[in-house]
Amino acid sequence: MRKKSIFLFSWLLLFIVAFIPLKESKTTQAGIKMQNFVIDISKYAKSIDSTFIIIPQNGPELAFEKMNPNGNLRNAYVDAIDGIAVEDLFYDQKPKTDTYRLNMLRKLKGKKQIMFSDFILESTAIESVKSQSDQEGFLLYPRVKTNEHYREIPTNIPNENANDILKLSDAKNYLYLINPINLETKHLFLSAIAETNYDMVAIDLFYNNKPLSAKEIEKLKTKANGGKRLIVAYVNIGAAENWRYYWKRHWKINNPVWIKKKYAGYNDEFYVQFWHDDWEKIIYGNDESYLKKIIDAGFNGAFLDNVEGYYFLYNK
Repeated sequence: MRKKSIFLFSWLLLFIVAFIPLKESKTTQAGIKMQNFVIDISKYAKSIDSTFIIIPQNGPELAFEKMNPNGNLRNAYVDAIDGIAVEDLFYDQKPKTDTYRLNMLRKLKGKKQIMFSDFILESTAIESVKSQSDQEGFLLYPRVKTNEHYREIPTNIPNENANDILKLSDAKNYLYLINPINLETKHLFLSAIAETNYDMVAIDLFYNNKPLSAKEIEKLKTKANGGKRLIVAYVNIGAAENWRYYWKRHWKINNPVWIKKKYAGYNDEFYVQFWHDDWEKIIYGNDESYLKKIIDAGFNGAFLDNVEGYYFLYNK
């Protein structure tokens, strides 16, 4: 009888394993919440402006069900975004192709615009990286030794053109400029961008903690050669930044409860439980939200940074 009981128990256990899904890890749960967060941001923005562009940076695995690049696409997420940006794909100070992310991006490139910014110390290597980029059909933004943190405007524009860029898939290049410390006045900052022929420009909504105006953004939407271009706004959705307008002086880790962890290498940034109602209200969904400020300023879209923050909440 005991053997029969063990036999029946074994079959019952197999049935449970086969038909009842295992409990998902905290990382997987957070990844699904980030997928939903981006989807909700997109729905909100596109309900106001149907042409609004959504570009998450890094975390390309979010395009797949349960972040499994060997599985099916998370179609709701893919449909919600217009492109995917990553950093250091072929070159991170030295030649170093990230084949794991590259394979994911190859599965997505026929569906969405793929762009990447590589940190290329050897200027002679830029052409090699550009060749790889062109072969894949990606957009390249090369950062040289003095431009690791997106402070400069490179004068050599990959695939420069005079085309009108009306949607993200029209773009052949882009500028990523979020720390323009060398452009010491707003006039110099705006003039320097206006004098370029980049097809898409990603900049911060704020200059010296004051939002750029719709009139100022509108002037940037024309390239120096007369062609139209896209202007998108950088916004950090996976980490709170203690110099932003929304930051309260008394805030610190666990106060409020959704500020959870220091962002390694950035003393003024903190990973957040981005699914918390208070953080969501900061980012989107109301007239005082970050996304509404971006839309009101006339930007064509938003560059959503730190979507991979879901992973670093629970991992190094």
